[in-house]
Amino acid sequence: MNNLAERFADRKVGSVFVYTHEAHPGENYLHLTSIEQKFRHAAELRDQLCVTRPILVDALDGACHRAYGTMPNMTWIFNRRGRPVYKANWTDSVSVGNALDDVLALPRRRREGKRLTPFNVERVEYRENDREAFYRGLERCGPKAVREFKAVFG
Repeated sequence: MNNLAERFADRKVGSVFVYTHEAHPGENYLHLTSIEQKFRHAAELRDQLCVTRPILVDALDGACHRAYGTMPNMTWIFNRRGRPVYKANWTDSVSVGNALDDVLALPRRRREGKRLTPFNVERVEYRENDREAFYRGLERCGPKAVREFKAVFG
C-alpha cells in the first residue's frame, strides 16, 4: 500500500493507515488495555512493516473500527465531499488502485460531456494468498497467536 500511496500522491490522493488493534494477540502483542500500549503497538507495526503513510490510532474502545465495519484489514476510499466511493473488507492494492483510477477519471469524463449516474456494485474479488508469509507475519505477535489461528483455520 505504500507504493500505491506514492503512485497517487501527485494526484492529490491522501492515504492513511488506521491502527485499530492486533487481529491475533499473542505473547508479544497482548490484548490492548491502555491507549499508551496501543500507540506503542502502532509505532512498532509502522517500524516492522515500514509503513510510510500517516498512522491514525483508533480509540481504545475501537469506535472507528466498529463504525467502519470491524474487519481486520478494510479499505475505504472517500471522495472530497466525504462520501464513500469504495469499500473492501480486505485490503488488496490491485483492487484499490483500480478503484482510484476509476474515481480519478470522473472529472475528465464529466469534462467530455458524459452524463454520469452513480450506482453501487458488489462483487467478489480474489487476491493471492501466501499462507507462509501470513504465518511469518502472525509470528510477530507470538506463538500463542499462531497456535490459536491454526486451531481455528488450519
